[in-house]
Amino acid sequence: GCVREQDTVARLGGDEFVVVFDNLGDNAEMAAQEAKKRAEELHDLINLPYPLQQSVFHCTISIGVNLFKGQTRSIDDLLRHADVAMYQAKDSGRNAIRFFDPNMQSHLEKRAAIEADLRTAYESKQQLVPYYQVQIDNHGKAIGAELLLRWKHPLNGMISPADFIPVAEQTGLIVAIGKQVIYQACEQLRQWSQQPKFAALSIAVNVSPIQFNQAHFVDDVLGIVHDSNINPRLLKLELTESSLLKNVDQSIEKMQELQNNGIGFSMDDFGIGYSSLSYLKRLPLDQLKIDQTFVRDIAIDPNDAIIARTIIAMAQNMNLQVIAEGVETEAQKNFLEQNGCSMFQGYFFGRPVAIDEFEQQLVERHYC
Repeated sequence: GCVREQDTVARLGGDEFVVVFDNLGDNAEMAAQEAKKRAEELHDLINLPYPLQQSVFHCTISIGVNLFKGQTRSIDDLLRHADVAMYQAKDSGRNAIRFFDPNMQSHLEKRAAIEADLRTAYESKQQLVPYYQVQIDNHGKAIGAELLLRWKHPLNGMISPADFIPVAEQTGLIVAIGKQVIYQACEQLRQWSQQPKFAALSIAVNVSPIQFNQAHFVDDVLGIVHDSNINPRLLKLELTESSLLKNVDQSIEKMQELQNNGIGFSMDDFGIGYSSLSYLKRLPLDQLKIDQTFVRDIAIDPNDAIIARTIIAMAQNMNLQVIAEGVETEAQKNFLEQNGCSMFQGYFFGRPVAIDEFEQQLVERHYC
């Protein structure tokens, strides 16, 4: 096989293993080729189907490779670099092989800094600020808002969600942050309920797959809604396909329980995943959200136009609402409206802003 007698195989913990291959070549290039060959052999072996009881299972593996010569680096460094490469393999779609690149070191350090600062930001309860982006109907009136979290770092200014949300997910901190966001949404709904001009507005909250798949997710949400004493029909949870595919039956059960208590569901980024209609029709959804990648060129790209029309028709046939995100021009809005989409979100109507500015925007633009 690919593992020789002088090589070492060890389990680090959980589903992580380490294989140390000794003396792979006289120079870095030769060693790299040999390491690649062995990694591919391991990869192919793990990917083989195996029978278990009455079923056949397939296993995938993400492999990170780090080359070393002599004892110039500590064992901790070697393992950490291999770990970074493994996460790159996972990020590239899993079931892949990646080599550690020294240029990744700066990325690694940046990520470690973000992780440490993010914990501080969460604990401070002041740096992670809810922003709101208006959602509009075809009469030009606000029906609600999407809550979008922003990080105001005391030294580095605004940090993009694209930088900190993946870190929060990889560290598990997303569960606590996500719970805090649902609390913020419910608290805002409670405040709006006392102001007649805003009392009918809903708030949509993005839910991470990691957060949704927690055993106590339903209890957490119902507890927050109950304590806030809000109308649950004004809270909408936005889920992605990846949240639901891990265990469809369990997902349906959770959604059903929340829906029975008045909470609605929207499928976010619809159309960019691998939607199977057979499972889609089983989900207790209220809304499909057309992803902005299809909206961007909707007026000029025939393919995007066809996809958008298909999603709208599908939603109508399944008695679901449909909302388009990323609407930036009147031409996009007109195309969507002409094809049966009656709810919109995007820069054309308003950028995500903090609550005071958001409420001011609603009044000044006569959205309420």
